[in-house]
Amino acid sequence: MPHDTPLIATIVAGLGLAFVFGALAQRFRFPPLVGYLLAGVAVGPFTPGFVADQALATELAELGIILLMFGVGLHFSLKDLMSVRAIAVPGAIVQITVATLMGMALSWAMGWSIGGGLVFGLALSVASTVVLLRALQERRLMDTERGRIAVGWLIVEDLAMVLALVLIPAFASLQTGNGDVAAADPLAARFGLGLTGVLLLTFAKIGVFMAVMLLVGRRLIPWILHYIAHTGSRELFRLAVLAIALGVAFGSTKLFGVSLALGAFFAGMMLGESPLSQRAAQESLPLRDAFAVLFFVSAGMLFDPASIIREPWPLLATLFIILFGKSIAAFLIVVAFRHPASTALTISASLAQIGEFSFILAEIGGATNLLPKAGRDLILAGAIISIMLNPLMFAALDWLLPRLERRRDDPAMPAAVPPKEVPVTGLTEHTIVVGYGRVGRLVGEALQQRGHAFLAVETSEDILKQLKDAGIETITGNAARSNVLRATNPSAAHALVIAIPEAFEAGQIVEQARAANPALHIVARAHSDAEVDHLTSLGADRVIMGEREIARGMIEELDTRPPDPAPELAPQRAAENVQVQA
Repeated sequence: MPHDTPLIATIVAGLGLAFVFGALAQRFRFPPLVGYLLAGVAVGPFTPGFVADQALATELAELGIILLMFGVGLHFSLKDLMSVRAIAVPGAIVQITVATLMGMALSWAMGWSIGGGLVFGLALSVASTVVLLRALQERRLMDTERGRIAVGWLIVEDLAMVLALVLIPAFASLQTGNGDVAAADPLAARFGLGLTGVLLLTFAKIGVFMAVMLLVGRRLIPWILHYIAHTGSRELFRLAVLAIALGVAFGSTKLFGVSLALGAFFAGMMLGESPLSQRAAQESLPLRDAFAVLFFVSAGMLFDPASIIREPWPLLATLFIILFGKSIAAFLIVVAFRHPASTALTISASLAQIGEFSFILAEIGGATNLLPKAGRDLILAGAIISIMLNPLMFAALDWLLPRLERRRDDPAMPAAVPPKEVPVTGLTEHTIVVGYGRVGRLVGEALQQRGHAFLAVETSEDILKQLKDAGIETITGNAARSNVLRATNPSAAHALVIAIPEAFEAGQIVEQARAANPALHIVARAHSDAEVDHLTSLGADRVIMGEREIARGMIEELDTRPPDPAPELAPQRAAENVQVQA
């Protein structure tokens, strides 16, 4: 048996150190992603000690990108994309243009070529989908209009980067004067197409790919999963999800020349309209998270920490473009389209970082000799630092939004008055329902039937609209935040029902509500015995776990039935049992 196992060593070192550094980052209130990147720096060629196989790490990272974008597609349907196209398409294009021009200006000041400046500017213009999704999910913004615009904006950016990845090799060949477009597209080289021909051919390929996915994949992919689901095998279903995600991504790259990420995204989007989309997302989640970690580890391996000391001023200029330049541009664009300031600020904070496509552009730029090594180091340093600072941008957003609302309504309003978007309810002796999904909706309907006063705390704009249309009082926001929970008036409430599945947020709500009202009757939900103990220890009066309630319902059903549906046959069955035993 061979002992030279670079693949195993790379996986073990990458995941092991990512766990250690990720836990340390979490301990100091940084995103775990920062720890993953630092783990890559630790196993990279620029630091002493063990050096992982960079080629293998990059290929493993591609799997993470495929599964991640497949998950994005599952949660972002074509209908959602079309609903935000009016702002996402022009907004993303203008923002990419502004950021690219700022990057080119900085590269010109450092004496780089036009091609190097173009690659550098493009790398600074595109934000990380991984970071964006984590930030939106933590704040439960995925189902809001702001979340859909942000994700749609990123999808448009990804489409633009797909085009850039195809055209950069052709541009490099023209800049060097050899006119060789084979590196950009073999089909274009066969027919002697120039840059314009490569551009038209790329658009044609993307158009054909989208048509095939809409006409064939939209029916075929859900049909396959529905067929496998009816077999009753969870193992086969999980395998089918992974095979579809990886197969469509790889096939789209080989047949149509689009990126692996774009192919996986469309595969997920086609499946997203199926009732099985949620189950598919759950089955692919563990592998998606594991390989996404390896992606960030591989990115960290490319970074030379000494570049921060060698070039501090270019790094500061790069960070200014990432954190402020393109964010300000995005804010002005969204406001120009007459969207509220909350939406504009959310988009700005979401874009204040760079990630996976930036790394890919840096690699392509280096391979084509357009981007100098200093440019790659600046991109990687900018990515690591901007990802570290992105939570601070969202924290600033949370601090700034209420103050902007107060100033807009009444500049003289004192700071002690609650923000307008979360006014304190006038209800008393009411029930607070946190989360109005499948569980919360059933609770709310029961309360309505009994004539009990209640209000709902939600973040989904679609659900909030339905509640308001039904005349139910609502509060928008995350109830774990003190100002949102305070607006529910827990000190005067009768009961609190926490119907959200996130035990961590539920614990924060329980703790704050119990402090506000020691007599409040608190009911929460949980998915494990550990969660039940956690919520009970924080002050919940009753914690409902799904499996226990299912078992209790089955037992009650058995208790309601007679022991023998045919009592007249009991003597005959007893005699038969005696004969069998004899």
